[in-house]
Amino acid sequence: MLHDFLLDNRATIIAMTHARVAARKFPRPTEVELVQGVPRFLDQLCDALRIAEAKGEMDYSQIQESANLHGEDLFRIGLTVAQVVHDYGDICQSVTELAIQQNATIQSDEFQTLNLCLDDAIAGAVTSYSRHRENAISARGTERLGVLAHELRNLLATAMLAFDSIQSGRVPPNGSTGLVLNRCLSGLRELINRSLSDVRLDAGIEQCEDIPLTELLEEIEATGWIQAQLKKQRFVVEPPTEALVVNGDRQILVATVFNLLQNAFKSSKPGGLVTLKIHRKDDRVIFEIEDECGGLPPGAAEHMFQAFGQQGADHSGLGLGLSICQKAAKAHSGELHVRDLPGHGCVFTLELPRKPAGG
Repeated sequence: MLHDFLLDNRATIIAMTHARVAARKFPRPTEVELVQGVPRFLDQLCDALRIAEAKGEMDYSQIQESANLHGEDLFRIGLTVAQVVHDYGDICQSVTELAIQQNATIQSDEFQTLNLCLDDAIAGAVTSYSRHRENAISARGTERLGVLAHELRNLLATAMLAFDSIQSGRVPPNGSTGLVLNRCLSGLRELINRSLSDVRLDAGIEQCEDIPLTELLEEIEATGWIQAQLKKQRFVVEPPTEALVVNGDRQILVATVFNLLQNAFKSSKPGGLVTLKIHRKDDRVIFEIEDECGGLPPGAAEHMFQAFGQQGADHSGLGLGLSICQKAAKAHSGELHVRDLPGHGCVFTLELPRKPAGG
C-alpha cells in the first residue's frame, strides 16, 4: 500500500527530496524550506492516503482542508509560491524514483491517487497562500501608507520653507538653506523610488532582462557620487575585472544597490569612506558595500533587515530600506547579509545569480 510505503521510507524520501531541492537553481532553496516545508507536506500526504485507505475512497475535501492549512503555514514561515509548487513536485519525483529502486509493488490506481492528491494539494496550498499573502500585503500597505504620508509631509514642508527663504532673497541659493533644500529633494526622490520598488516587489517581478553590470554601475556610480558630495564623504567603486551579467528587474536592482549605499552614507561619519566592490564568486555576482559607521551595536545584525528598524544615529527616513533590499534579493533568487567590522564599520553583501555567458 502506498501509505505504508511512505511511512516506512519517510526519512529516505525526505533525504532524496532535500537533495533535489538543494540542487535546484530556481527558486533558490532556503533552510526553512528544507527543515519545515518538505516534511510537513509529506506528513500531510500520508494522512490523506491513510484516510483514503480507511474509507476505501479518497476524501478530497480532507486533503484540500489540510492543504489550506499547509498553505497558511508555508506563508507564515516565509516560503514563496514557487517554492511551494516545486517542493510538491520534488516529493512526487522522489517517491516515484524510490519505488522503482526498491521494486515496490504500488498499484497504478495508487499512483493515480498520489497525483490527484498532489494536484489538489498544490491548488489548495497556493490558493490559501495567496489569500494570506494578499491579506498581509493589505495590512502592511495601510501601515506603510500612514508612515509614508507622514515622512513625505515632513520633507515637503521643510523643502517649501527652504525654497521660500531662497526665493525671498533673504538667503543665497548656494548657502546652508540651499543645502537643506537639496537634501529634502534627495530625500523625497529616495522615498519615492524606494516605495515604488516595494510596490513592484509585492506585485511580483515581471520585467526581467539580461543586464550587463557596466550599465548598472554607470547609474549607481553617478548617483552615489552626488550623495557622497552632499554628505561630505568619499565614495570609491571597484568594478569587476570581467564582464558580468545578471537577470532581473533593472529598476529594482538599481534601487536595491542604491538603498544599500544610502544606508552606508547615512551611517558613516563626515569624511568617511564608502566603498562598492563587485566581483564574481562561482555562479554568483557579489556586491559588497563597506561603510565606516564604527561597527554595529551588540545584536543589531539580527534585526537589521526588519521593517521600521533603524540602527544608526541618523534616523531620517522610514527604516524600510534594508527590509526592501532583502525582499528584492529574495525576489531575484539572491541573498543579503551583513558583516560587522568592530570599531570600523560593516559590510553589506548582496549576492545575485550570474547569467552565464551565452546563456
